[in-house]
Amino acid sequence: MLPDLKLAVRLQDIDNRVAELTKEVSSLPKHIAEIEKKLESHERKLEADRAALTANQKDRKRFEADIQVQQQKISKLKDQMLEAKTNEQYRAFQHEIEYCETEIRRAEDGILDLMTESEPLERNVKTAEGALKQEKTQVDAEKHQARERTAKDQRELDELNADRKSIATQMTPNVLGAYERARKMRRGIGVAEAVDGRCSQCHMALRLQFFQDLKRGERVMQCESCNRILFYNPPQTVEHLAGEVAPAARS
Repeated sequence: MLPDLKLAVRLQDIDNRVAELTKEVSSLPKHIAEIEKKLESHERKLEADRAALTANQKDRKRFEADIQVQQQKISKLKDQMLEAKTNEQYRAFQHEIEYCETEIRRAEDGILDLMTESEPLERNVKTAEGALKQEKTQVDAEKHQARERTAKDQRELDELNADRKSIATQMTPNVLGAYERARKMRRGIGVAEAVDGRCSQCHMALRLQFFQDLKRGERVMQCESCNRILFYNPPQTVEHLAGEVAPAARS
């Protein structure tokens, strides 16, 4: 294979790897943003449940305070009933006591309702706190792994870019230019293998004479359809695979 062709193939390998690493490096921050967004959503849900639980507890305390107030009123009213001088006054105190007792029952019903509501809230908060703790640990670990992976990818990218620059300086300018133009036009692929008389990338059949010239390997050639630089790997024979001439079959 011609030196320029070997360098072009090597350059394509480097560019393929650079594209993979660049995609990975750019995807890692997106991944971190997604898991952080999910974590924030769970944190907001937990805060909402905590707020609901706090409001529930405040309402219970308010009902409990109302009960105490009504009980104190009843106590005072009963004392006043003992001093009632007329039946009308006695019945008035009795009505007031009944009203206070009704308010106490209403508050007690409210407390029971709030206790029923608080049970699932308490379970949700407890469960969410445990899950959130684990999730934070996992997110921190993934962020750490992402930073390490990004640093590793960046080191490899720096090495590959240095290799690419070195290879590019060794190539004939017109071959390098042909490669770069084809790569730019053909989604990053500037080199293709000729297989079974076809370009392996655009799959167009090569003219017979063109393919014969390509197999001779006397000059760098480009696909007449997609303009990619073509290379040809002759099929390996049994002798090549075995590393020696195969023994003749016995008659």
